Amino acid sequence: MGLRAKIGIAISATAAVVAVLVGVLVHHRTVNAQLDLAGHTLDSRLQTTVQDRAAGIDTGRGLINPKDLPDPLRALVERGRRGVYLELGGRAPYLWAATKLGPDIVALKRPYDREQETVRALDRMLWAAGAAGTGLGCVVGLLVAHRLGRRLTASAATAQRIAEGDLGARLPRTGNDEIAQLTAAVNTMAEALAGRLRAERDVTANIAHELRTPVAGLVTAAGLLPPSRPAEMVQERAARVRGLMEDVLEVARLDARTEEADREVRPLGELVRRAVSASGQASGQGAGAGGGTAGRGAPEPDRAAAGPGPVDGAVRVRVLADGLVETDPRRVERILVNLISNARRHGAEPVTVEVDGGLIRVRDAGPGFPEALLAHGPQRFRTGGGRGGPGLGLGLTIAAGQARVLGAGLRFANPSAGGAQATVDLRGALCPEGDGGAGETGAGGAADGR
Repeated sequence: MGLRAKIGIAISATAAVVAVLVGVLVHHRTVNAQLDLAGHTLDSRLQTTVQDRAAGIDTGRGLINPKDLPDPLRALVERGRRGVYLELGGRAPYLWAATKLGPDIVALKRPYDREQETVRALDRMLWAAGAAGTGLGCVVGLLVAHRLGRRLTASAATAQRIAEGDLGARLPRTGNDEIAQLTAAVNTMAEALAGRLRAERDVTANIAHELRTPVAGLVTAAGLLPPSRPAEMVQERAARVRGLMEDVLEVARLDARTEEADREVRPLGELVRRAVSASGQASGQGAGAGGGTAGRGAPEPDRAAAGPGPVDGAVRVRVLADGLVETDPRRVERILVNLISNARRHGAEPVTVEVDGGLIRVRDAGPGFPEALLAHGPQRFRTGGGRGGPGLGLGLTIAAGQARVLGAGLRFANPSAGGAQATVDLRGALCPEGDGGAGETGAGGAADGR
């Protein structure tokens, strides 16, 4: 149950309880006041009747030794006292007044239905007023709850935007209540967090920029070394340092949120095969039948991998439903290359890339993604072990940033059947005239860091 509903129910319940308490109080006060007034009036008439009878004047208004006198009142009179009694047990209510005069009992009796009808009319008015008050309280409660809930929802939405990386998101400062204090605290936290993250990202980007020229010189110098095993090791390390530096610069550009996609219309299956090839695979396609459906093939992998790691297996491309997408091919290729390389380095074979409409699924048979990644998404510079050793977390961070630029979804999951699965959602970029197909290809692969 949401906060709005709780506040509305609390105010409505309070209004209902107050209405019931006020109604009960007014009812009892009215009943007692009516009984006191009617009893006092009847008692005064009884005293006058007794005085007249004692003086020998018979007015005919009194009852002498009535047989239907209520027993409680008869017992009171027999003890020499005068009293008033309301009889409610018969077909109609009666008010009695009686006293002792010599050996006789003198009593007065009158109907009490008029007073009871007045009380019933009052009760109807109290019920109507209580229902109206409860309804008004419910409306006021819902309005207050809606206003407070809307402000709290806006605060939560802004906090979520800040958590997702929108460091410029702020809450409007209105009012002087506790929610306004919460708003000020959230804005202060956002400003402090934004300043800290900007400082960290600026430092990282500046270091990468400063290292770009020395690393380029180091790579060039390593290429001039005479052929030998030490020279190969130096060249490999220099190439890895240059790749890491370029990744850091790309992350800095994505963090600045100034990147824009250059959109083109391309077949999604073709983009996937190009990405597999770019990740160090040589894509082969089986002989197709009519209607654009390709058969399963078992081509030989290309061992001339483009990546820095060794080729140690095959990546299978399966096209269940192809289609035309309007997107940035370079960024899609970058996302898929990172996902495939991550699956090969930290997962286990077989690695499958599946095209299903606007969805691209990259699956492996490894131990699955870490729980921290599933809960919080990719974290840069967070190392994680795998079959290929620990990674720096830049590959998946770049993939998530590029997906954000494209407006595409990127989800990570561990299927119940085992392994890890990354899903790129490009359904929003599908063209209506896109044509589908199905097929499967296999290829070799290269490794990259997570």
